[in-house]
Amino acid sequence: MKDFVLYCKSYSRDFLRLKRLLDSVKKFNFEQIPFYISTPQADKELLTKVLGLDDYIWIADEAIVAANPGTDIQKYKAMPGGLSQQIIKAEFWRLGLAENYLCLDSDSLFIRSFHRSDFVDASNIPYTVLHQNKELFQIASDRGYDKVERDLKNEAERVKALFDRVGPNFYGAPAPFNWSAKVWQSLDKEYLQAHQMTIWDLISPEHPESLIYIEALMKYGAIPVIAIEPLFRVYHYDWQYFLMRRLGENEAEVAKHYFGIIYQSAWEAELNFGQTQKSLPSRLLKRLKRFGRYLQSYI
Repeated sequence: MKDFVLYCKSYSRDFLRLKRLLDSVKKFNFEQIPFYISTPQADKELLTKVLGLDDYIWIADEAIVAANPGTDIQKYKAMPGGLSQQIIKAEFWRLGLAENYLCLDSDSLFIRSFHRSDFVDASNIPYTVLHQNKELFQIASDRGYDKVERDLKNEAERVKALFDRVGPNFYGAPAPFNWSAKVWQSLDKEYLQAHQMTIWDLISPEHPESLIYIEALMKYGAIPVIAIEPLFRVYHYDWQYFLMRRLGENEAEVAKHYFGIIYQSAWEAELNFGQTQKSLPSRLLKRLKRFGRYLQSYI
């Protein structure tokens, strides 16, 4: 078992983004920290065509699913991909490959060099991204997007209730998530088994994996909490990206404080692999709305 690795769960539509991420890992991973990528078994051939065979270790999603003896493989196959990928990321620890893992999304990339010591301390305790989202809430409020704070606060309250915690809301997002296998193990032992359920029953659109990890960590104390701010600069929304760019933000400036950037795949459609299923009028309307948000950044 390794002490620390990189891991990304991906699928065919994101393979161009994943290639960009892999290229950035090759450029900045000077300590050669192992990089694991998992995809559905059916996507392996395409993955090899797009990424080649070097600089990563491939794992089938199905192998991660099967590592949990209580999992019904049919439930995985029937579940929407956006939800099952959350669970697969949270279940990577079951393979016994690493004590800790930096869980990356395909739409992210490193923009400066990184080392093991940036993510775990001398005792191999991972630093935990733990904050209250005040920057995002403030900028969203300033721009009239009050729904952002309302939705995220409601989400946090629902997950807190699962663990009977009262007090401030804390967030472990955005990705990448710097996770400890011990925290996921404690969730399995203390919560899931006690409630006679699996993580496939727990994680849902109402209860995302990033919040469940944070609440399990605070509830069961599997590792000491060494809190840090987000590791990557994330542009949650295109209007946020337009505004930050207008204010002078660029990769060189971001690299002073962050190891990487996340460009949300929801509004970076040009990197979707394969043909779009949306109609031409739908695509034109989406572009028109985005242009409107671009203009709004000047208000």
